[in-house]
Amino acid sequence: SRGRSRSRGRSHSRGRIHGREESRKADSDIVPNIPRFTPKRIPGVQPPLTFVKKSPLDIFSQYFDKGVINFLCANTNENAVRNLEREIKKYIGLLRYMGVMDLPKVRDFWRKKTLFHVTFPVTVMPRDRFLAISCNLHISDPMEDAENDKKRGTEEYDCLHREQPLLDIMRNRCMSIYHPRQHISVDERMIATKARISFKQYMKAKPTKWGIKLFVLADVNGYTIDFKIYTGKSKFASGKGLSFDVVTSLVNRDYLGSGYVIYCDNFYTSPLLFRHLHQLGFGTCGTYREGRVGVPSTKQNALNKRSPRGSIRWIRNDVLLFVKWMDTREFILVTMCTTIHTVYSGETVLRWQTTEDGRKEKVPVPRPTAVQQYNKYMGGVDTSDQMLGTNSVHRKTRKWYMTIFQHFLDIAVTNSFILHKELCAIHHDKHMTRQNFQELLAAQLTGVPLDGSPRERCDHLPVPVSNTQNLSERASMGRRRCIRCKRSTPWKCQECDVMWDYACS
Repeated sequence: SRGRSRSRGRSHSRGRIHGREESRKADSDIVPNIPRFTPKRIPGVQPPLTFVKKSPLDIFSQYFDKGVINFLCANTNENAVRNLEREIKKYIGLLRYMGVMDLPKVRDFWRKKTLFHVTFPVTVMPRDRFLAISCNLHISDPMEDAENDKKRGTEEYDCLHREQPLLDIMRNRCMSIYHPRQHISVDERMIATKARISFKQYMKAKPTKWGIKLFVLADVNGYTIDFKIYTGKSKFASGKGLSFDVVTSLVNRDYLGSGYVIYCDNFYTSPLLFRHLHQLGFGTCGTYREGRVGVPSTKQNALNKRSPRGSIRWIRNDVLLFVKWMDTREFILVTMCTTIHTVYSGETVLRWQTTEDGRKEKVPVPRPTAVQQYNKYMGGVDTSDQMLGTNSVHRKTRKWYMTIFQHFLDIAVTNSFILHKELCAIHHDKHMTRQNFQELLAAQLTGVPLDGSPRERCDHLPVPVSNTQNLSERASMGRRRCIRCKRSTPWKCQECDVMWDYACS
């Protein structure tokens, strides 16, 4: 037994040794040899942070340095421009909507609990947001405005600096999108304002007597082709008079071409201007004032109050034709000057006349050709003024340049409607009415369908979404976006079972 135990022990001992050798051999096959630890740099914080003591901001700036901040600012501003573009469109759309609705005050569109409550504006933009945009809306660079204000009282001061960028854009767009037909007119236009500005004008004969005066070039259909804001005596005056400078600045041959006929009233008409435009290839026609330089002063063959109704007298001076006509309405004497019309080509006009037996009847009265053409084509600016005054976006404001901005919006809408009619005529389609056009434009700017009705106010009881008994968790649990104002809210309508922030009602 002793021998057997030794042999068993030896065999057992040998077996264990043999097993260790096998296990070492297996480990060497699985685990590779690890090379020596040789880092590229010294482990730990890297220079220059190790040179001096750094603040938390210095350490954080190693990750968000100036380059990263500028990158974020650039992309954030770009995204903000996109969002602001949508918001400005909604703002302009609300201005157009207010022009159609025409309530007395801006705040009236957000009134509640009243018979005159309007439901649509609050669905587009909160009142305070609309007022904030109105308060901060600016056209020019504020820094450049401050530099220009320092020049006040000097010749270098520009009184239209705050409007000049948009003014140039509007003039270029009006001329580039549409080209007028042959007969165009020049006249004044007034923008009503009570602002205390140096270039505010008074015009007795205009419906709007106080305001900012514009000289306008318009087509016979009412399209505003070009305009110029009058700011007083210009340092670039030619010395030939204000009327001469105005017409020559608006009638540009490089833009129009030649062969156009310009109609104007007696403020602009002068032999000097008409001869100048004739040399440029333009025809002219307009009423004139007696005693103006270059107007014939002879009394031979003249008319007076005793002249018969329909009497015509004329004098030709090279390219100029001066015509006088006795109208039947209270014996009004009409004086015309033209470079393109004949004296009389057979036109007549019906006028009331009392017969011998006391009856009144219409009789034909001869009328000069220049008078007939003047009455037909001179009303382009008046037509434009009438269209601009209908559903205007003009609102009372303390900033005079915002008044001009609102007028630019009216010009854009009116010209757009005229282009709409022109395009429909080209495609043989029926055009919309002016009101329908403005309503559709307001709906498209605000991003809502025209035939969609705004959500009515919900008078149901709001209840919290979470039923937890812990008051600290009730305000945060279950928050979702309100279906109306899109703000996060823990409230919902008890009857409709939709998220609803009662603060936006």
